[in-house]
This record gives sequence, C-alpha cells and structure tokens, in this order.
Amino acid sequence: MRTVLGRLGLMPLAKPLTSEEGRQVLQRDHYRCQYCGLDGLSSFENSLVMTVDFVMPRARKGKKDQSNLVAACRPCNVIKGSRLFKSLDEAKEYVLKRRSELRKEWEAGAAKQHSHSAGTR
Repeated sequence: MRTVLGRLGLMPLAKPLTSEEGRQVLQRDHYRCQYCGLDGLSSFENSLVMTVDFVMPRARKGKKDQSNLVAACRPCNVIKGSRLFKSLDEAKEYVLKRRSELRKEWEAGAAKQHSHSAGTR
C-alpha cells in the first residue's frame, strides 16, 4: 500500500489515536485545552468537549507522536482545523484571535435577534 501511495505522490495518514493514547494525552495536559485553557475537569459538560489535537495535522503529514499531540476542546480543535503553524504558540495565537472574532460576530447577531424579537411583541 505504501509503495502504491508513494508512486502517486501520497503518504498515508498517521493512524488515529486509540482511546488509551488519547487518555494519556488528556492526562498529561491535565484535561485542559492547550489553546483556550478550558478546564475539562471543572464540569461534566466541559469533559464532554475535550479532544486530542494533532498540532501538525494528520492531513499534513503530522505524526502520532506525543510532542505533536495536545488536549483541546472541540471548538478550538475545529477552529484550528488542518491549518499549518510553525508552533503550538502560533496555533494558539490564531485560535484565540479567531475565537474573539467569532464571539464578536455572535454577540452582534444575538443583539440584533433580541432587538428584532423585542419589536415583534
């Protein structure tokens, strides 16, 4: 399989994490999102959104290596996506900036909805 993919100029993705590997990363990072700092142990709801992120994405030849894996909440993991960054710090900066932009957009839309629904009563 690797030979065929190599001839096509493709490389197989790193294998997904096993449950145990994911649990080890979450434990190492104390169940805290390495991007926004969400504490996955502070509530049951927070624990449900915790994931493990490949800093260098699997889709971009990222390795299944402890130095490439971090605990992340699902929103931060989705925002980061498969973008490439030089470091975790650079990825964190992007994610936090994007979260701030999304929050402002959401707040503006929510305020507009509230004023619209208040006017229809």
